[in-house]
Amino acid sequence: MTTQLVKKLILLTLLPVYFCLSPISVAAGLPLYAEGQALPSLAPMLERSMPAVVNISTSTNIQVNQNPLMQDPVFRQFFNVPGQLQQQQKNSLGSGVIIDSKLGLVLTNNHVIDKADKIMVTLSDGRQLSAKLIGTDPEADVAIIQIPAENLTMLPIADSSQLKVGDFVVAIGNPFGLGQTVTSGIVSALGRSGLGIEGYEDFIQTDASINPGNSGGALVNLRGELVGMNTAILAPNGGNVGIGFAIPSNMVITIKESLIKHGEVRRGLLGVTTQDLTPELVKAFNLKNKQGAAISRIESNSPAAKAGLEPGDIIVAANGRPIKNSHDIRNIVGLMQIGDNVELEYFRDNTRKQVTATIGKQETPQLTGDTLHRSLQGTVLSVPLKSQVEGVLIEKIDTMSNAWRVGLRPGDVIVSANRYRVRNLEELKQVVDPNGALLINIQRGQEGFFVVLK
Repeated sequence: MTTQLVKKLILLTLLPVYFCLSPISVAAGLPLYAEGQALPSLAPMLERSMPAVVNISTSTNIQVNQNPLMQDPVFRQFFNVPGQLQQQQKNSLGSGVIIDSKLGLVLTNNHVIDKADKIMVTLSDGRQLSAKLIGTDPEADVAIIQIPAENLTMLPIADSSQLKVGDFVVAIGNPFGLGQTVTSGIVSALGRSGLGIEGYEDFIQTDASINPGNSGGALVNLRGELVGMNTAILAPNGGNVGIGFAIPSNMVITIKESLIKHGEVRRGLLGVTTQDLTPELVKAFNLKNKQGAAISRIESNSPAAKAGLEPGDIIVAANGRPIKNSHDIRNIVGLMQIGDNVELEYFRDNTRKQVTATIGKQETPQLTGDTLHRSLQGTVLSVPLKSQVEGVLIEKIDTMSNAWRVGLRPGDVIVSANRYRVRNLEELKQVVDPNGALLINIQRGQEGFFVVLK
């Protein structure tokens, strides 16, 4: 056998091995092109968008008793032990979105900065800036803070009403304090409400991973426009299961305007109590329409009463938007200002009618604290319009008062006084001795503690 023939046989033997190995050895990374077309990448969009998403860290000083026995005024009086309060600091992390680079306005969730004594913002370039609070809306979980406006990048705002189920979205935030992180997914559902997460709910549901610390971050479309603010996840076992919720950009921007102008959202009143239509109600009212909100109560002298609405009317549309349930009408009215007109379409005895009502002012009973106890001087007390905790809300407080010095803050809810449960102002009045010591139990978010006022 000649040398030439031997070389040919060896080559033919190795060719299959060569062709099997060559893709592995040559293609060490992903190809840049497929079938002559460049592969899609989110990198260019993210390079523009990520500098507008910031990390937010807060610290809150909380007054707590050193020992549970110190919570009992009888124990302290018997052993002649004065009230011993110590201060603890609570820290939290979240995210935010720069929505106005000229004014330095940053959008975030209310629960990220709630009751914070200090708010720090860290930009993508590493700068750390102290922020001041512009306004909050706890009912919708929206807050606006402000940082020095210098070399900032902002996100353009998209019309969230144009979103469709199946649209691709990207969540940008600061999960677990790791720094900026990006996850992608699709819009899983729209108009989610009735979840009990917030007072006003109209969520975008997405399967883009949203983890602790993502709150307040951006949900953007593939053009890098803000379509929502990441807010919450459904996590039965404590981990991400692909069900995240974001507040739509249209809802956020409506709230933002009011926060910038007034520092709060001055919600109006329609004066109706509504409930969802059940099959039993549809049958009882002999309705052809199976979607809507049934009016169960009309407040006297309210805008609804003046417009001629009655219990039993079925609201099916408001300002041209279909009403599927009671949450829909609450969300629409809740985002309107005092003096705005709302056009309502409703059924009465299966006859479709239309009426215009003018949103009125909500009247909240208030009481100045100094009429109850000298140590509550400088506070304004009221009953929360909606709260997970029944009690008396500390609405305003003088920063020079004794109540402020012992650790009370606006937004605190008094749930008991002198060891008696209080649910409203009248119950608080009955248990307070104007000349004696006052032991109050405060609920602040998920925290609870006692304060003694003398």
